[in-house]
Amino acid sequence: MDLLSTLSGSLMENFYPAGWDLAKIDACVDDDPSTITDRQSWWHPDFEPIPCQSVADFDTLMGHEIAKTIRRTGEEGKQLAFILPVGPMGMYRWAVYFLKEWGVDCKHVHGFNMDEWSDSDGNTLPSDNTGAFQYAMEQAFYGPLGELTVPENQRNFATKDNLPTYAEKIAAIKDGGGELAVAFGIGRVCHIAFWEPHFAAEYDSEADWKKATHRIAAKLHPLTIEQNAITSFKSRTTHVPAYANTVGPGLFLQADHIIGGADGVLSRGMMWQGLSLWMTLRHEPTSWIPSTFMPTQSGRLFFLEELAGPLLAECN
Repeated sequence: MDLLSTLSGSLMENFYPAGWDLAKIDACVDDDPSTITDRQSWWHPDFEPIPCQSVADFDTLMGHEIAKTIRRTGEEGKQLAFILPVGPMGMYRWAVYFLKEWGVDCKHVHGFNMDEWSDSDGNTLPSDNTGAFQYAMEQAFYGPLGELTVPENQRNFATKDNLPTYAEKIAAIKDGGGELAVAFGIGRVCHIAFWEPHFAAEYDSEADWKKATHRIAAKLHPLTIEQNAITSFKSRTTHVPAYANTVGPGLFLQADHIIGGADGVLSRGMMWQGLSLWMTLRHEPTSWIPSTFMPTQSGRLFFLEELAGPLLAECN
């Protein structure tokens, strides 16, 4: 039985983004997990996927990469614009550890949260709400850094008033000789930040899509909502916002250095991020799969080895 053909006439027929070729996507997966790091012709020469054996290894290595980027730019006397995610999160504890161990002052760092939950008008949660991404960053990164922390006036959060200023602020840093680093996770439908695949339908060309710097009250894909219900809301889908403010490819594709993470393993052999990882690394870049552009940039993508599979069905 051809499982892809069973979508015809089902509720799933129009569920996936219109630009997805499911047969082509399925062909991205190799049953030999060791091939996932095989280089593809469109990868940047300095892009490197880094397999991690455990979540502890993943958190430590990704945190080290963040801290190392901050230390290097500081030593070089450069301002650093750093687009930062809330998910994954475990790496921030180690980034703080290394920065404090090395005595690195973060006064040259300008933090830009890549996204934030919103309502349909782009209004975000109060900063002291435990579900707000700003709250998460203050608790996990800025606060624990203590006296070495990023100055408060250099911390940017994705409110509907501040997000539109990101492009100008980042351009000024780069024009002044600074750098842009982007840390990110990969969504279930391969978004970067909350830049969803179905947004591609709204642009006349890929070139126009690449220019988009942000979106206020972006409509999230149902799989994104369900992903977050599982990973952040203890399965409580009714509490997951259907909208978010987010940076776009006009910012995350301008990085001088990227630091990616894929740690979407659950338990008893279950996972949510295996196919998303294979798509990111093996599908040719397309605006219908935003994460496929990340390997075209210089940097590293850390991932749990288990996500490579083999991605074969089994009963759990």
